[in-house]
Amino acid sequence: MADSKGNDVDAIRLQEMGYSQDLTRKFPSAWSVIGVAFSLTNSWFGVSAALVTGISSGGPIILVYGIIIVGLISTCVAISLSELVSAMPNAGGQYFWALELAPKRHAQLAAYVTGWLAWAGSIFTSASVALAVASAFVGCYQLTHPDLVVKPWMVVITYELVSLVAFLFNCYGPILPRVATTTLYISLLSYTVILITVPSTAPTHQSARQVFGTFINNTGWRQNGMAFIVGLINPNWSVACLDCATHLAEEVHRPERTIPIAIMGTIAIGFLTSWTYSIAMFFSANDAQGLATTTTGVPILELFYQAVGNKAGAIALETLILLTGMGCLIASHTWQARLCWSFARDRGLPASGYLAKVNRRLDVPFRAHVVSCVIVAVLGLLYLGSITAFNSMVTACIVLLYASYAVPVVCLLIKGRNNIRHGPFWLGPFGLFANIVLLIWTVFTLIMYSFPVQMPVKAGNMNYVSAVYAVVIMVLVGYWFIRGKRTFRTERERRASIGNKLGVPVSHDHASD
Repeated sequence: MADSKGNDVDAIRLQEMGYSQDLTRKFPSAWSVIGVAFSLTNSWFGVSAALVTGISSGGPIILVYGIIIVGLISTCVAISLSELVSAMPNAGGQYFWALELAPKRHAQLAAYVTGWLAWAGSIFTSASVALAVASAFVGCYQLTHPDLVVKPWMVVITYELVSLVAFLFNCYGPILPRVATTTLYISLLSYTVILITVPSTAPTHQSARQVFGTFINNTGWRQNGMAFIVGLINPNWSVACLDCATHLAEEVHRPERTIPIAIMGTIAIGFLTSWTYSIAMFFSANDAQGLATTTTGVPILELFYQAVGNKAGAIALETLILLTGMGCLIASHTWQARLCWSFARDRGLPASGYLAKVNRRLDVPFRAHVVSCVIVAVLGLLYLGSITAFNSMVTACIVLLYASYAVPVVCLLIKGRNNIRHGPFWLGPFGLFANIVLLIWTVFTLIMYSFPVQMPVKAGNMNYVSAVYAVVIMVLVGYWFIRGKRTFRTERERRASIGNKLGVPVSHDHASD
């Protein structure tokens, strides 16, 4: 039973889309949704993690200016997503929009492909975040044990442990809003403490010219422009996953207003924190080469050590990074479970009947959560075989998510932006500009992020992201022809199903004026 008039309206609108209210609307405000969305994006944490490769492919410039470039583009992405979720708030997010907006004869396939791209992107994101957190834990241990040589198995064991912790936090729905706001506060407090402590304790500081004008190219690419482009993967990773809040549309009141606020708020907070953090850290670094060659494998930990001058202080600051990273991983598990569950209820995945069940007592899509986390755990084992191949998943999570955004945007432009029912967040011509930027950037990243990060190319430094794409495509195409083409629900089937369930007719023209 709905607990408020606003919730009644939300549930009725969801029924009009062809779905029942299976999850409670437990997130009480936009701030709690920002807690999940920003905890996942967590741009300043992403900068810390991305330093491991960013130092060699651009140095200070790739982050100081790269964050501005990617931030502007991500604002356009955020606007595009906000317009769509405001018009059609649904936990399915981009795959649901594709199903609603695509020409009827192609809608089923467009939505199916989008759903697979989005879920695969979320799985790879969780794997990449877990790796970043695990590497930081192992790096802290190595700092206090200088004779230790870090082995892949050490990172993998830690990876599995931190993934288990994040899994447990997502097993009981009622605590998620409190966890989200707590991790948001931890992130902002940690950012503030580090921003003040590191520059104030650093024995020396770099000049403005060194911070804003130093380009480091240790990639092997002769062209600095090419090194800069492949280096953009690092700041881009720190602002990925902007669709996270859209998948909470059925767990928040007035999602058509709340979700856009959360998405745009995530961008604003993310840009402010990541840009100022990058500048402050590079002003405080006194040995850039030491960051690139640190035996801990964690450049930001080495930077802390250079600044404060003692291991205890460096580990204390890195602990703040670890707490923030765990919040990011918890949010990523929340996100991937909603994607899996919502896609399964439209029968887009194998064993959809099993995955689409919501545990009423726990108030979470528990089965979808378990299966998603098991896949993330298995992916972690790849690190034992090839560190380079595993790292390609970082690139894959960025591009697959952009591709999943591009499909509904293309469908929107084909249908006509003024031929759908607009939500409260609608920017007219500027929204069209944002759509175009998103599409151009998707094509750009698909091509340019597939180039090798290091030259000359060898088996140990090859960019395997194309192989990752191939595996994803093989899985989704294979399942489409084996079963998905017959079982994936069309818009008409979905609306007829909820109409029969409720004993009332349901409109078939939700997306139109």
